Amino acid sequence: MMKKFTPKTKLGKWSVGLIIGFFLLFAAMQILVVSGQKGGENLSDNLILAVAGILAGLSVIVSFICGTIGIIKQKERSVFVFIAILIGFFILVLIFGEIFSSH
Repeated sequence: MMKKFTPKTKLGKWSVGLIIGFFLLFAAMQILVVSGQKGGENLSDNLILAVAGILAGLSVIVSFICGTIGIIKQKERSVFVFIAILIGFFILVLIFGEIFSSH
């Protein structure tokens, strides 16, 4: 049985593309930190890291939403879309945990 790996619907392609964008933005953040950029106590202390982090978070959230809608409404059955949804769900749980848990 041959499984589809690449998405065929527009939402599926967006979902996979946004997950790839998330990993690229996350890698860029890590490179910035290694190069000497430091965060602060507030989000606005280092604007470059803040923008990269917010864009990475938004891309993973939108990827999760696009993939879920693509699977439910457009019957997308791509393996990459399912992987993107799993990654998106995991990162979304981490984001909500950071927002709603007390440190």
